[in-house]
Amino acid sequence: MKLSSRLDSIKPSITLAVTSKAAALRRQGIDVIGFGAGEPDFDTPAHIRAAAKAAIDAGQTRYTDVAGTPELRKAVAKWLNGAHGLDFAPEHIVVSVGAKHSLFNLFFALLDAGDEVLVPAPYWVSYPEMVTFAGGTPVVVETTMARGLKARAVDLEARITPKTRAIILCSPSNPTGAVYDKRELAELAELCVARDILVISDDIYRSLVYGVPYGHLVNSVDGKLREQIRARTLLVDGVSKTYAMTGWRIGVLAAPTDVAKAVATIQGQSTSNASSVAQAAALAALEGPQACVEEMRQAFDQRRKVMVDRLRAIPGVECLSPDGAFYVFPYLGAFTGRKTPDGKTLADDVQLSEYLLEAGRVALVPGTGFGAPGFVRLSYATSMAKIEEGLGRLREALVALKK
Repeated sequence: MKLSSRLDSIKPSITLAVTSKAAALRRQGIDVIGFGAGEPDFDTPAHIRAAAKAAIDAGQTRYTDVAGTPELRKAVAKWLNGAHGLDFAPEHIVVSVGAKHSLFNLFFALLDAGDEVLVPAPYWVSYPEMVTFAGGTPVVVETTMARGLKARAVDLEARITPKTRAIILCSPSNPTGAVYDKRELAELAELCVARDILVISDDIYRSLVYGVPYGHLVNSVDGKLREQIRARTLLVDGVSKTYAMTGWRIGVLAAPTDVAKAVATIQGQSTSNASSVAQAAALAALEGPQACVEEMRQAFDQRRKVMVDRLRAIPGVECLSPDGAFYVFPYLGAFTGRKTPDGKTLADDVQLSEYLLEAGRVALVPGTGFGAPGFVRLSYATSMAKIEEGLGRLREALVALKK
């Protein structure tokens, strides 16, 4: 059967591929420790689950407004305003089927054919694919470990052309865990205002920051500049990471009313509303007890420290300490080009990751999928016992490689 040519330029998600392969090995009875999944290992808190059950019993199982229930949109606006000191109203909010869906809708609402979007690398695997799918052109901007794998304003400015429409900013970052500081954000804000560029701010990990201040682009500057950058900033967030609700699929967009209406129009002709029951659960998450968020954050922080220490103890591994999210992004370039015990040469990080899965029984994601060859991403959203066992396996498999 003939398929659409638009698929020719779209790559499958490498993170989902790794998860799928690890699951296949487990079905064969092979014990695999997974560091690939980008989701908390905690259960959704009990009060949120209870709210979903109550919604079902109350018959809240019908269509809602395309952009979300009025109650949830009001709660989202209050949640974001409290986090960022802004004054969003419900009409600025669109609830979608996960933050990925919010981003997908937003790209389709903003981009015409040939419009360019600056994508700092390392990037989340779906950013360039979604830009391409929407008819735009992703322009990858390289970063370095010396700069903390964060894009500087000067690097971005060098890639701006008359076709540049927006920049994607993800802080804390997936995959690196990097958190932009106030100075870096202020420089980005000044650049975007001076060059009249939109900022798509992916804030899905903002509740998971460790030992450094969390800052948002809009709050990095004051006065007239603050109002100017706010008018150019489109916020994407959700409950998936903060409340361990990845499978509930609730993401949100906060944007000027014209953008929000455009996104709702696109959504109205594709998925319509997000699940009514999941919306009820999200409402309970935002309005209910928040102690669960801090409990999960502290657990992630403890795991982060152990994972970084264990990785740095492996000869040849270079590893920055992440300040947010729940990922570590070490550089394993020293191991590419080496030979496996059976004599196979590992040409790149993809083959290295395959070797670690098959020989070491450890699943992680190669950096090539994030625009960063030689790196790998490990999630510490798993138990401490699995972290310790998995990193022991990782070390053993790496040490077994021959130069």
